[in-house]
Amino acid sequence: MSVIDVFDKTVIDYHLGLSCKAKDTCRVLKAALNKRKLYKGMNLPKIRTDNGPQFVSKLFGDTCENLGLEHQRIPVRTPNMNAHIESFHSVLEKDCYSINEFSSFIDAYKKVSEYMNYYNNRYRHGSLNDMPPAKFYELAKAEKIVAEPVLA
Repeated sequence: MSVIDVFDKTVIDYHLGLSCKAKDTCRVLKAALNKRKLYKGMNLPKIRTDNGPQFVSKLFGDTCENLGLEHQRIPVRTPNMNAHIESFHSVLEKDCYSINEFSSFIDAYKKVSEYMNYYNNRYRHGSLNDMPPAKFYELAKAEKIVAEPVLA
């Protein structure tokens, strides 16, 4: 489970484990908000998820409410409405999972952590002017990049 900022494509936080329960998603969500210094009462981003059991749980709903977040769930069988996360998971599968043979959970965690660092700090995105997410985020935060409106 990953939390991605759709503006700058940064994987802010993620969960890697043998299972992913509502408590795990809540922990990762809180960690992501803390990393971005986003707190209740601020202009918070919307949280968009699929309809997995973690996201339809009372715990996750209560957590979003307590944090002051608007939670949007995409309609069933519409992964295109969550294209950013689907695209990232496809890249993660291709560039990390499919080329590594993990000898243990610790080995998997280490290699996935290394990949996440690579993805955020070195992986160049055409949609980010060929910059890695972390660099794009820092430039945007310093107002050295002006966000262009998206036309639909």
